Amino acid sequence: MPEPLAQSAHPTTDAATDSARPWLAHYPKGIAWDQDFAPMPLHKLFEEAAGRYADRPCLDFLGRRYSYAEVLNLVNRAARGFQDLGVGPGVRVGLCLPNCPTYVISYFAVLKAGGTVVNYNPLYVERELEHQITDSQTEIMVTLDLKQIYPRVAAMLDRTPLKRIVVCRMASILPAVKKALFSVLKRGELAAVPRDGRHLDFDSLLVNDGTLRPVRIDGLRDIAVLQYTGGTTGVPKGAMLTHHNLLSNARQVQAWFPNVALGQERMLAVLPFFHVFAMTVVLNMGLACGAELIMLPRFETEQVLKTIAKRKPTLVPGVPTMYKALLGHPQVARYPMTSIRYCISGGAPLPMELKRQFETATGCVLIEGYGLSEASPVCAANPLNGINKEGSIGLPLPGIAIEIRDLEDPTRKLGIGEKGQVAISGPNVMAGYWGRAEESDRTVVDGFLLTGDVGTMDEDGYVFLLDRLKDLIICSGYNVYPRMIEEAIYQHPDVVAVCVIGLPDDYRGQTPKAFVQLKPGATLTTEALRDFLRDKISRIEMPTAFEFREELPKTAVGKLSKKELIAEAQQALSNGG
Repeated sequence: MPEPLAQSAHPTTDAATDSARPWLAHYPKGIAWDQDFAPMPLHKLFEEAAGRYADRPCLDFLGRRYSYAEVLNLVNRAARGFQDLGVGPGVRVGLCLPNCPTYVISYFAVLKAGGTVVNYNPLYVERELEHQITDSQTEIMVTLDLKQIYPRVAAMLDRTPLKRIVVCRMASILPAVKKALFSVLKRGELAAVPRDGRHLDFDSLLVNDGTLRPVRIDGLRDIAVLQYTGGTTGVPKGAMLTHHNLLSNARQVQAWFPNVALGQERMLAVLPFFHVFAMTVVLNMGLACGAELIMLPRFETEQVLKTIAKRKPTLVPGVPTMYKALLGHPQVARYPMTSIRYCISGGAPLPMELKRQFETATGCVLIEGYGLSEASPVCAANPLNGINKEGSIGLPLPGIAIEIRDLEDPTRKLGIGEKGQVAISGPNVMAGYWGRAEESDRTVVDGFLLTGDVGTMDEDGYVFLLDRLKDLIICSGYNVYPRMIEEAIYQHPDVVAVCVIGLPDDYRGQTPKAFVQLKPGATLTTEALRDFLRDKISRIEMPTAFEFREELPKTAVGKLSKKELIAEAQQALSNGG
């Protein structure tokens, strides 16, 4: 296994003084920035919670509920089952699952057996599965017996290092009534799974007493999860997240919410666990707090609204498009959302108008956080109680230092207000990229993770993102940041979503193009939108083209995705369009 990059328990700066950490003077009361997070295996986080909240509800999957003690028992039995399959240190086990009890049980069981979890999006096409299985050397995959997922996984047995598939029967994890209905009405959605030596029923994995063979896990150095990300190069690669990385980040996020009622909260778990934001904020942090996870396998606006009204979650992590969709549902007034106390938004910039609208509708506190897979992922957030500066991602979380580095020389730290690359240091920063030592060395410099994001820091320590380095548009020699244009367009009341990309331009080098999704029934024209923007962005920033669409492409977690739009534009250009 590749050697992890050197890390320090305490982030360092050029000078260990408060002036090098301007956020200290404005840190939220009651939260210490300089915190230590003792290394230990990540599954211990869940075991401690299960010991403390044994009889409390842990999981709710479409109405089927499990206590913490029940889940711990299943984790122990699954861990022994995985050991019997050969899982131990150095063995990678893939989870190709939507949010369901099987994911939670398998996740902690693989870790407890000493293995490494590799997260897979269950909507991956075969090409994506093949690349990730081959790159990570995944030997065992856990999945569901659904036609939507299983056949693509099964196709990997003959052309990748994959040796075994553990298949969970969908009917076995549903509540009794839904199980009966599913068996009658949804039988056509089930895949035929062979009974051979390469397949194992998940229930069979659990047929043991839960007694594990001893396994030594180094919490500080051993890799818990390979989280695949495009990073700053766009080529999918596995960020090696150690037990300590993930445990620290769960504790860092937990520390940011000092008023969370331990053992009392209900967390809406609709963001997919295979995405690093949900894995840390919903799964790891939620269980560390003794919360009940109300799981939904996918985001459907009306189902989410009904679930909020019926199950009354108190914590609702999400992405901006999710909050926008909930507010934009035509029947939103029928579904009370006042149970929600706190929300953390990640994955994409949170427009301030959306923040105000959602807080007004729910009475909750909605804060914007910032992170990336290589940092487990959460690095900064706005305070729950304190100043939320418009356009800012907030302050560094406890134990994390943020610097702005020179775009040309990433070893040079810039001063307050200077524009450069955002760099992160802390116990949550990855051990490196799996099998890519050179890229690891280019990405982590002097102990700081170079994020690929352009930003500034003000005199109070608040960080402001301007854009991704790879999204930067150069117009006539000027730097144009798509986010600044998008924020301006979002101010129009008819706009639901917007993506701005750069197109080649014979005269200016590049020029911005805006893809815009409007509210149903809206009739905004290009000229009307251009007139609206004249006093909000400069002439150099004004898009030379607007395209209105019914929907904009999104990632699996619901974040707006530009890569499809860029690919379309490149294809059109190659075709002479």
